Amino acid sequence: MGVELRNGEAGFHELDDADFTDYDLVYHVRDALTSVSMGDSDKYNELVAVMHHRGPLAPDEVALLVTSLKALSGAVSYIDSVLHESLLSSIFSMNMWNYRPDVMDALLELIISLAASNGTYIDSCLDMLVGNFTPPNYFTDMLKQPRGIARKDQVLSRVHSSLKVLADLVPLSPMRLLPIIIQRKPHYCSKEIILVIYVENMLKLESGIFGELVGSAMLSGLVDLLLDLDVEIGWDDILQDESAKGIFSMELEDVDEDIDDELMDGGELPRELSRKSLVGNLFARKLDSLMVLIFEHLESCEVGRRLVEVFETLLQPFQKTVLTAYKSKFSQFVMFYACALDPENCGVRFANMLGDTFISNSHPPLLRMSAVAYLASYLSRGKFLSTSLIADTLKRLVDWCLDYCTIQEGEINPKAHRIFYSGCQAIMYALCFRMRSIMGVPWFKSQLLMPINLILSHKLSPLKVCLPSIVTEFLRQSKAAGLFITSERFNFDDYLESELSKGFGGMERLDMFFPFDPCLLKRCDSFIRPYYVYWSMVRPTYDDGQEEGSDEEVDEAPLGGNTKSREDFDLDEFDSAMNQMSITPKDSLKHRFGAALKEPLRMPSRIRPSTSPESL
Repeated sequence: MGVELRNGEAGFHELDDADFTDYDLVYHVRDALTSVSMGDSDKYNELVAVMHHRGPLAPDEVALLVTSLKALSGAVSYIDSVLHESLLSSIFSMNMWNYRPDVMDALLELIISLAASNGTYIDSCLDMLVGNFTPPNYFTDMLKQPRGIARKDQVLSRVHSSLKVLADLVPLSPMRLLPIIIQRKPHYCSKEIILVIYVENMLKLESGIFGELVGSAMLSGLVDLLLDLDVEIGWDDILQDESAKGIFSMELEDVDEDIDDELMDGGELPRELSRKSLVGNLFARKLDSLMVLIFEHLESCEVGRRLVEVFETLLQPFQKTVLTAYKSKFSQFVMFYACALDPENCGVRFANMLGDTFISNSHPPLLRMSAVAYLASYLSRGKFLSTSLIADTLKRLVDWCLDYCTIQEGEINPKAHRIFYSGCQAIMYALCFRMRSIMGVPWFKSQLLMPINLILSHKLSPLKVCLPSIVTEFLRQSKAAGLFITSERFNFDDYLESELSKGFGGMERLDMFFPFDPCLLKRCDSFIRPYYVYWSMVRPTYDDGQEEGSDEEVDEAPLGGNTKSREDFDLDEFDSAMNQMSITPKDSLKHRFGAALKEPLRMPSRIRPSTSPESL
């Protein structure tokens, strides 16, 4: 047997002796555990000290720790949750990021043995594993080095393997795991690397064997985290609001005075300035990184033919939180990208859901207004959407607005009829982007033209209430296309912002909320670009006389069509094109839309993000 253990006299410093058999080691640990109940705690305290050791370990200390952990694995039935509380506390507080692979393996063997032996320990074992999803703060700098990356792989691969083993041994463990993961989720103010690694782990669980049971909660938790970061990015951090400026004439305000003067003289603005004020914003950088992780996860789901399932799961937190969110600016692009990856299923489903929410009287007014703002922005910006889907969706809005007109006898009242006005504005906004392609739909003139004119000429006067820049652009395109058949005199000066317009939406200014305005998060934008309609790409109906090829016309993209992938998209070419786009001079709306009618100014190339509602 080698060294003989007489009445457990050997100390724990001798347990790494090669002459000990496995039985000897287990026997020695059992003796230390049982001696506590008899009032002798010396050996037990030595064992706790081995587990509780912190700081760098010498080779003999590492060997002792491995030996003790293995011995404990064979003696778990002797561990008492009350008598051995200090030992259990030391074991569960051990951080795998601090140890070599041999220690990790011995520790995880003990954790699995504890969980399988007694249901009392399952929550503590799961909490210990989830606690190792992220490294301690002092370790984060090492993640920039090869050895730190290697340690990360060693830890996380073992954690997830252990979770799978526990799922087999303890069938209830996945359900017990869920609240622990949500509770352990780092605060959004945590370091970016901590958030990124935790989200990586959540996505790995969602796509693994736990997905069926905890996937929905994983994705809901991620959406909540995105939104926490999103609302911390104030619009003042991006651009100052000037509500007198129109949606199609928004200018970037975060430029130097000399650059601003150059713009006044017809100069060009480099595209990078659109994100200047977000540089250094920690919340924006974290949100950008996390959304890229989710975009990549969606791509893997699409390859694995489970995107529709994941999209349906994402719809729930979107409807519950994002759609009603306070100042959501970028997190909604997760839904946009999922739709872009699968227009035929996800793309159609999203449009229908937003349309259903707006039309249903069972939803609160502000939710309906938010839904139709999302819908208008989505129909306008989704390059992957077919003209037929856009036309069908607009017809639903037109039919609802026309039905509303038939039962209303009152006069203009922005507050009382705000849902109606939000629907009218959504129709006009989408047509500003899509009128040329919609005109090619065979039934457009027969089924939509007359209803639209009846709505706009109704005594509720939506043209006098909706946002003037949208009304003006819509009227200009309608006139050029010969579609605006009302007898009302066409005068742009009649549609400057009035008190009626300012009253629409109240303090929330929902009339200026278009959630899929250009995404200013740099890395996210590289995913979105190939599927996105920028205003510079739109060929308005009044542009027939322009030089051929001076702009890219947004044609119908067949469902599941040939939209460029991110890998095929030439970012340098895109940036070059963006830098050639002009910005409208800072003249008043009256000057632009009055004196300039004979030679209408081109719409600006880039549209400043519109303000979101202050409250929902």
